[in-house]
Formats: sequence, structure tokens, C-alpha cells
Amino acid sequence: MASAVSTPAGITDLLALQQAAFGREGRVPAAVRRQRIQQVIDLLVANSDALADAMDADFGGRSRGFSLMNDVLGSLGSLKHTRDQLEGWMQPDTRTSFAPYDQMGARAEVLHQPKGSVGIMGTWNAPLFTLFSPLACALGAGNRAILKPSEITPRTAQLVAEIIGARFDPEVVGVATGDASIGAAFAAQPFNHLVFTGSTAVGRKIMQAAAANLVPVTLELGGKSPVVLGRSADLNEACRRLALAKGTNGGQICISPDILYVPEETLEVAIAQLKQHFNQYYPGIEDNPDLVAAVNDNHLQRVESYLADARERGVRIESSHPEQAGPGRRRPLRLVVNPPADSLIMQEEIFGSALVIQTYAQTADAIADINARPRPLALYYFGLDAAEETTVLENTLSGGVTINDAMMHAAMHEAPFGGVGCSGLGHYHGYEGFLEFSHARTVYRVPEHDPRAEWGMLPPYGEHFEAMIKAQITSE
Repeated sequence: MASAVSTPAGITDLLALQQAAFGREGRVPAAVRRQRIQQVIDLLVANSDALADAMDADFGGRSRGFSLMNDVLGSLGSLKHTRDQLEGWMQPDTRTSFAPYDQMGARAEVLHQPKGSVGIMGTWNAPLFTLFSPLACALGAGNRAILKPSEITPRTAQLVAEIIGARFDPEVVGVATGDASIGAAFAAQPFNHLVFTGSTAVGRKIMQAAAANLVPVTLELGGKSPVVLGRSADLNEACRRLALAKGTNGGQICISPDILYVPEETLEVAIAQLKQHFNQYYPGIEDNPDLVAAVNDNHLQRVESYLADARERGVRIESSHPEQAGPGRRRPLRLVVNPPADSLIMQEEIFGSALVIQTYAQTADAIADINARPRPLALYYFGLDAAEETTVLENTLSGGVTINDAMMHAAMHEAPFGGVGCSGLGHYHGYEGFLEFSHARTVYRVPEHDPRAEWGMLPPYGEHFEAMIKAQITSE
């Protein structure tokens, strides 16, 4: 069977092939896991230029350097970290046995065993990273995997299918390509674990499909990631870092800042500095190869419709550059100031070159507004007030946090990355990623001698049995 399939029947057959091979193989030694991860590393290195070209073509304008940094190097970081750490992660986790058996030689441990075949559904905005970063954890845990690249980046998807097919036996890693109907068929398969990266709306459908087969899921979703700009922050530096973050991948990142909360008195300065710094990094728009274009016309028009709705409502919108509707899909940074709560841009994740700015009088007001929304994938705080930072952290909940910058926490290979509530469930990266794709199996070894009869713990129960049990029911 080929490593790449493109029909529901093909996915079913490929999954059956992998699960049968998993059953035959038994324990997967560390050396085999490392070798499989190294194969992925080697194919990314060998095909990095071609993959960057494919992503550029799919986006209609995506810097090769950015694609190499974000998708190739990002994936290699996850793969190499897992490769180098997995042997230590595989060691049995000794646990304390319960009294009094621990005193008689009873032992307990937890074994982390592979689950089987993992389905990984990637997304278009980071078409390699969202496939190969979770694949690192899946292979590190001893699993097999089938990848489903996004159909929105078809050239990249086809190239991934070709290079995986050239390097891997489909019993170990395979690829399924196709449109949304193939994605739906993919999610309905009885995988041993399923990973999906994408929107919350689609994530609900993926979880519903997986539930029919009781497949455990890891959902990496999104949401409106907030930024709290404290009064103690270096305003110029905060705006510089935020402008850089919003320019990254044209704003098409699941942890891109969506709403910036600024003190009322600093609004005008913040707007001016955001515009200035975005101009600094992107002096031009239409023909600027450093600025990533909207991936296609549908996504461009989606963002533009949010802005059009705000304009119709009379909302103030500031642009980093004079807005000229050119033929391309690159756009300046648009700042949408205090839009009403029921506007489209306040209801939907932006995922593009725009940022909402909300003013606040007290930090508690910003926190209350954040908590009135679904829990986001990321939260950012800028400021030097340790007490205020603690207040923000302790009174909000998000998938992850970066302090005095944006999006950096997601690059931590040894720390878990994931959401909470509507921004997802489960996580990958590092040891937690290894655990995510492993079954934690408790093993308890009892001593040779069983003293329960001597203790009066076995039937027929004696007259003192109940008193003995009651004596142990204490609040200490």
C-alpha cells in the first residue's frame, strides 16, 4: 500500500494496516523510536527548500526565510528535543505502595506505553509545524501515525505526501490528502488518538466524530487572545513587540494577539506607536516579500468583512499605512478602537492583519472583560508591576502566557502547549506531549505472602472486623 491515500476507504485500510503492525510489533525500543524520528528530521532537512517554495506558492506570498524558521526549524526543534530525551521519559515511574503492603515488599510503578496509531490533522497557517511537532511526540511515545495536511495549502500537502512516501513504510507513517470531506472521514476513523489543529467550530465537529469511536483527542484551537498593557509597561517597547507579533505570518497564527487592553490615558500614544513600529518592520505593503499574504481570497474577505461591519457601525479604525485595494492579498495593520461587543470583530477570531484596542480604567475592568469571553489559547501581560502581573495571572485562565512579549511561550519545547475550554484540550511538546500520546498503565506487584486472613480481613468476617474498619475512618 502507498503511504498516501485520498479516499475514505483508503484511510480505513491504512489505519487497519498500522494497527495490525502495531499489534505484531509489541514493545517499541528507544532505538527504534529515535530512528523513526531521525527519518523525519532527515526528510525535512533534505526537502526544506522545496517545502519553503511550496508554502510560498500556497500563500501567494510567504517569505521563504519565514517558512524555514517557523515551519522547518520549529518542527526540527520539537523532533530533536524528543529524540534526545525520549529514553529518559520511557523509564518506569515508581510510585509508593500502600501500607502495610509496602512494608512487606509490594511495589508499584507506572509504565507509559504507546497507544497505537495516531491521526494528526494539521492546519494551513503553519502547514508543517502543526503536523510534525505533534508527530515528534507521537513517535517518541512509540506510536505510528497518519497525517492529514490541510487542503487549503495543497502544494505543501502534496509534497508532504511525496516525501513521507519516499522515506517511510506506510505501516509506520502515512498521509491522507483531500478536501474537507476527506477530513471528515479521517476524523471518523477509530484511531487510538486523534490530534486536530484549527478553529473552535471545526474542533467541536472533530470531537463529536471521535466520540463515536471513543477516540481520545488533542484539540489545538484558538480564540481571541488578549493583551493587558499595564500602566507600568514600557509603552514604546510593548508596542514594538506587539507590532512585530501582529505582522508575523500576516496575523494568521492561533496565538496572535486579538484584543489589546490599554489604559484610557495612553490610547493615542499606543495607536501612534503601533502604527510607527509596524511601518518600521514593513515599510511597504503590496509588494513586500517580508509580509505574509492572506492565504486565499476567502480568508482575506472574511477579515475585511469584520472591518466593514465595524465601519458601518461608526467604529474608529486606524491603519498603519494608507489603505489601497491592490490586486494582492497583503494588508496593513488595522487598529479597531472600542468596537461594540456585538460587532463581528468582537465575536470572531481575527486571524489576520487587524487588532482590536479596548480602553480600560482599572485592571479589574480588563480582567472582567477577558473572563466574560471563552477562554483563549494565549494571554499576554506587559508591565513591571509584580503585584498587577500576579493579579492578571491568578484571575484569568488561558492555554499559555508570555510576559512582556507575545507568542514566545509556544516555542518552549520542554513546556506543554495547548488550550483550555473553547481554545482546546490536551497538549503536546516535551514530556507532557510524550505523556499525551502514551497510556499510563499502573503495575502493582504484591508480596508472596498474603496476610489478610491473619488480619481478619477475609470472610467469614469475625466480630471485630467492623470495629477494626471503623477505627481507621478518621479525619487525620
